[in-house]
Parts: sequence; C-alpha cells; structure tokens
Amino acid sequence: MRAFAYTRAGGVDEAIAALAASPGGMFLGGGTNLVDLMKLGVASPALLVDIGRLPLTEVRETPGGGLRIGANVRNSDLAAHPAVRTRYPALSQAVLAGASGQIRNTATTGGNLLQRTRCLYFQDVAKPCNKREPGSGCPAREGVHRDLAVLGHSPACVATHPSDMAVALAALDAVVHLQGPGGERTVPLCDFHRLPGDEPHRDTVIEPAELVVAVGLPAPPAGRSVYRKARDRASYAFALASVAAVLDVRAGVVEDVRLAFGGLAHKPWRARVAEEALRGAPATEESFVRAAEAELAAAEPLRDNGFKVPLARNLAVRVLSDLATETGETGNAGEATAP
Repeated sequence: MRAFAYTRAGGVDEAIAALAASPGGMFLGGGTNLVDLMKLGVASPALLVDIGRLPLTEVRETPGGGLRIGANVRNSDLAAHPAVRTRYPALSQAVLAGASGQIRNTATTGGNLLQRTRCLYFQDVAKPCNKREPGSGCPAREGVHRDLAVLGHSPACVATHPSDMAVALAALDAVVHLQGPGGERTVPLCDFHRLPGDEPHRDTVIEPAELVVAVGLPAPPAGRSVYRKARDRASYAFALASVAAVLDVRAGVVEDVRLAFGGLAHKPWRARVAEEALRGAPATEESFVRAAEAELAAAEPLRDNGFKVPLARNLAVRVLSDLATETGETGNAGEATAP
C-alpha cells in the first residue's frame, strides 16, 4: 500500500472542498471495498477524506410516502429498518443477500453503490485491464469470464457490477442525491451507473469531488416485491444472476411490473423490454417466459458464460410466477424475510 494523506471531514461542504483541492483523493466511508483495493494496489489515492462521521445516517419519510436514505446508513441498519422491511421488502432482501453480517455492519449505502467490479483482471495489477488502466486491453474476453457480463458489454470491458442493493433500487425507481462543487443534483439510479462503452474506467456519472449524500425512494409501487439471487454457494458469493421484481396483478392481468437483473451487466439492468411486454398481459408462466426471452434476446454471451442467459430467464420466470401466485387482488406489500 502506498503512502497517502488523511483528513476527517467535519461536514459535507468541508469534505467536498478537501477533495476538490486534491484531484488524486477519494472519499472513505465504510472502506469495505476501497481499503481492499488499496491493499491490492488497484487504488492508490493521494488523499483519503474520511466521511464516515458525517450526519448522513437517517432514514426518514419524504412527502408523498417515500424514503430518503442517508449515504452513511449502514447496510445492516437499512435491511432492518421497519419501513424498508414492510414497504420495500425487495430492498431489505437484496441487502441481506450481500456479504456477511460483519461487512453489512460497516458498509454504507453510498459505498455500496460505488463498489468496484470483482473481475479477476481488474483486481490483479500484474494483468492488463481497461477499467484499471485505460487502453491496456481486456484479457477477460478470451480468458476467465464465467462470472462476467452477457448484456451491455463492449470490446473494452465485460465486467459486472457486484451490488445486490443497487439492483433492488433500480427496480424501485430510486434516485441518487449528489452534492459537489457545482451544487446539488439528483440522478435516477438506473442512469447513475454506466455501461462500459469505450470508457470502462468510468463506473458512474459522478463528477470529480461529488459526494453521494442520499438515496431517495418514491412511494412503494402497488403489488408485491422480491429479490432473488443465484450464486455458486449459499452465502457470501456474488450473483451469477439476480432478479428484483415488483408485480401488481388485477383480475389475472399484469397491471404493472418493475424488473431488474443483476450479475449480467456493467450496471443493474432494468428490464424495460420485458416490462413493456408484460403490462396488460395475462399473469401466466407463458407470458413471463416470452417477456424474459424478449429482454434477454440482446444478450451476447462469451465462450464460458452462456449459461447465464437461461439462468436469468428461469430465475425471472420463477420470481414472477411466485409473485403472481402471492399477489392476489390486494397488492399487499408483505414483509421481507432473510433470503
């Protein structure tokens, strides 16, 4: 690990000013991802601006029935919050599906959104990687890519985004509240993360010295929501494919649906094609299969990860079928349980 300077910010404006004055610096929240990357030599900030004690730790109600989640809310606290468990169960389930209890006790909401890919080549400084060193190449395309992207990738990068929480937030139409030298702005969660294109080193649309200060959720959509994850082992493993879904069924017909995939792309993948195909369609397994296949028709699997396409299709169909069975006419949100 290289030497670096350290400062603890006393407020949001102070944190932003410190990073704006040091372009080689980074914000430090829970540190569960950044510190590991520093140990590996992947990240070598000249300055760490510690934001861990900033007063961004509330989950509070907003006008219209939504929630504003502070960027420093710990993952464990978010998953256990009564309003999240009862009104946004898919979000609680997604957070509980990610990492160990010890990590959830440290990791923050903002940091979860900003975590980097777990691609082997990105984490190994002895190997080329366009995400780590633009222009050096992407050996994963012909190398080890079983766990990597089948949607939205480019010749420059086939990495996947590792967050479970972000997938649920995408399905729930969350927004990210940012504050930086230019003031405050709000970005839809679905637009916050980027596809790689020819700039895979840019994971998000965040600007220099901008700080994630909160995540906003609108009022819960009608219907039931769930998050489900397929992985190599029962716990502490990143998703091979995951699905966050909200389904509202009335008289056997899909009134509304929200669907997002994880583990398939460089960002949480909001399944707009599948959603459009399902609205107004019968809430049957046949409809769910057709919608999932229409969404995944854009997939471009590599040599060793083609299994992800049927895996994601089957996972989506199972999730939607289960929700259709449970929803009934009431659209009761239900309460989250540990996955």
